[in-house]
Amino acid sequence: MMRGLADALYRRPRILLMLLLAPPLLWLGIIYVGSLFALLAHAVFAIDDFAGIIVYEPTVSTLLQLFQPANFDIILRTVLMALAVTFASALIAYPFCYVAARYARGKWKAAFYLLVMLPLWSSYLVKVYAWKLVLAQEGILPWFLNSVGLGSAYAALLSSVEATSLSVSSIGTFIVFVYIWLPYMILPTQAALERVPYSLIEASGDLGANPQQTFRHVIWPLALPGLVAGSIFTFSLTLGDYIIPSVIGNSTYYIGNAVYVQQGTAGNLPLAAAFAVVPILIMLTYLAVAKRFGAFDAL
Repeated sequence: MMRGLADALYRRPRILLMLLLAPPLLWLGIIYVGSLFALLAHAVFAIDDFAGIIVYEPTVSTLLQLFQPANFDIILRTVLMALAVTFASALIAYPFCYVAARYARGKWKAAFYLLVMLPLWSSYLVKVYAWKLVLAQEGILPWFLNSVGLGSAYAALLSSVEATSLSVSSIGTFIVFVYIWLPYMILPTQAALERVPYSLIEASGDLGANPQQTFRHVIWPLALPGLVAGSIFTFSLTLGDYIIPSVIGNSTYYIGNAVYVQQGTAGNLPLAAAFAVVPILIMLTYLAVAKRFGAFDAL
């Protein structure tokens, strides 16, 4: 019987594929997509301000609340932070990956991958709270800056952002975001640079191009999809994170914090759902642009 069943499935590969994909697709569809849809569906409802209950009548009033100055500032602040983290991660990752791809061999290549992957082996929360200790006023970073004579510059920086320490400032939030998501930028960029044929670089030099021209016309276009692929991770992860702004930083809200507070503390599920719609729409647009740069081929 088992042999007959195996023969039947072998002759019908589509049925076999459907049977293999059915369990994970059902799990994804019911648990993830279903719960996400249940949340997002509340965006078209509103909450009764007097009774504090959800009025299940379709309306756009909740979505229009996103354009109120306080809520729009949260969205704008989150997008700008995600763009800044992505740009900084690219600036750090590219030269690091270029040296590793072009010059690292053997044990140095292994050391490179170990250096990149090692932070991913530790707990996310441990890393965030460790950075809180590093950036605190009595932490390692202020002590080091004071030791090397940069205490006045550090004090001026804190004065400019009106904070008592970097652990309660937007700069500290930015630093931790870059540290946490940097490996997700490095790995796709490294993979893209590894695939650049060295023969093309040699051919560029043989045709009379100087190093700057070779970089601009050969290396950069071939490595750009890897950077864009990495930016998908850094941008989207920053866009939806709420733990780092809660632990590192002041009371400034980002989209993730707004969703958490409105759904939990405030009990305004429709407004939380409206905020949750924003990063989805932003990422759909971002993915459409990234696809044009060939980012999916570099993943």
